Amino acid sequence: MKLRTKIQLFSSLFMLVLILLVNTSIYYLFYNITADSELEQLSAQTNTIVETLNSNPDIPTSDLLDAYLPTDGMIRVIGEDGNLMIPELKKPGISSDLAREFSVNEERTIVSQGNAADVAVISKPIIWNNGDVVTLQVSNHLLALEETMTTLFYVLVVASIIMLIPSIIAGAVLSRFLLRPIKALIQTMKENTRHANWKKIDEQNRSRDELYEMEKTFNEMIDYLKDNFEKQEVFVSDASHELKTPISIVKSYAQLLGRRGKENPELFHESVEAIDSEADRMQKLVEQMLSLAKNKTEAEMQQVDMIALSEEAIATFKGAYAREIMFEKRISKLLVNGNPNQLQQVVYILIDNALKYSKDEIKIFISERNDKAIFQVTDYGQGISEKEQERIFDRFYRIDKARSRDTGGTGLGLAIARTIAEAHHGGLFVASNVNEGSTFTLRLPVVKEN
Repeated sequence: MKLRTKIQLFSSLFMLVLILLVNTSIYYLFYNITADSELEQLSAQTNTIVETLNSNPDIPTSDLLDAYLPTDGMIRVIGEDGNLMIPELKKPGISSDLAREFSVNEERTIVSQGNAADVAVISKPIIWNNGDVVTLQVSNHLLALEETMTTLFYVLVVASIIMLIPSIIAGAVLSRFLLRPIKALIQTMKENTRHANWKKIDEQNRSRDELYEMEKTFNEMIDYLKDNFEKQEVFVSDASHELKTPISIVKSYAQLLGRRGKENPELFHESVEAIDSEADRMQKLVEQMLSLAKNKTEAEMQQVDMIALSEEAIATFKGAYAREIMFEKRISKLLVNGNPNQLQQVVYILIDNALKYSKDEIKIFISERNDKAIFQVTDYGQGISEKEQERIFDRFYRIDKARSRDTGGTGLGLAIARTIAEAHHGGLFVASNVNEGSTFTLRLPVVKEN
């Protein structure tokens, strides 16, 4: 069953049930109020009859009762043995099937007679002429009430139909209003799937309701998917381009070895070194690409001391490169919540970049500011222009491609570092001036010790 049919069916059935409940309540409430009113009138009339009988003993009882006979009713005087004290008085056409019951208590009731009209009955004990207690039974067939209830029934039926028709039309209009944006969304999805488009839904001139939020979210999702798809295409293209060069070099040297390597030892050693160097570059490139993919997933977090991690990394680089690295810290211990291996990788990337692109000393500064751990690496190399600063965190981007190839760079290090920083709810930033050097700043949320 389609959603449109469900909406129409639900709204129509809901209105039908509501109308039936309301109209049934109106019908029975009107009946009870009117019937009670009839009983009150008949009770007052019975009291008048009793008073007249008591105050006019000279008037024949039959004549007096006949004068007070209800329009559609009957009067009986019932003795203690259940027999009539006088012949019953009734209007022509009125049935006398009503039960004769002697009662010493005043009673008021509505008697239902099936297909016939209901009867209002008042039973009142009185003292008869001979001193016996008898029951005066005054009844009135509610013919007018029956006609009124029949008329009311037809009026309510017609009113129900009149109210139900607009509700059905309103359900159809509502379903069309609700389903129009959903159908547009489905159609847009199909077009995007079938034709590989990045089509979005028009949000103009729309009220700010949940349907608008759905369309807005869909458009944001399309932008996100498009951006990631384009980045993926660029990544694959750049990766294939980066791998193509070392593979071509390895293949060329292998072919050269096959032709002239045996009789030329110097060429043999040169080719082997070149192949080994390019193989190392390919291995490093593949490892960094895998690292970039892995860093997108959530890693196990724990408290990490950035001071201790930095000191360990600095000691490693000093021993490996014999370069001067100045380390300044404003605090003895600085805890952050993160994965130690990934944070160590960021520190290694920043220090390694500083050593590659600067022959002078580098400076490392670490402190806490505004509940943020600040880790800065400053080099005094050639610097980075403002235009290039916007792109250095892109994958495979290298400022000096020739120099990067000489130093073994792949253009993935800073992209990996920023990905890790953002995964740790932090950020990686650069400040640089041409011919003056660069400062890379890593900011991470601090964990306060208990």
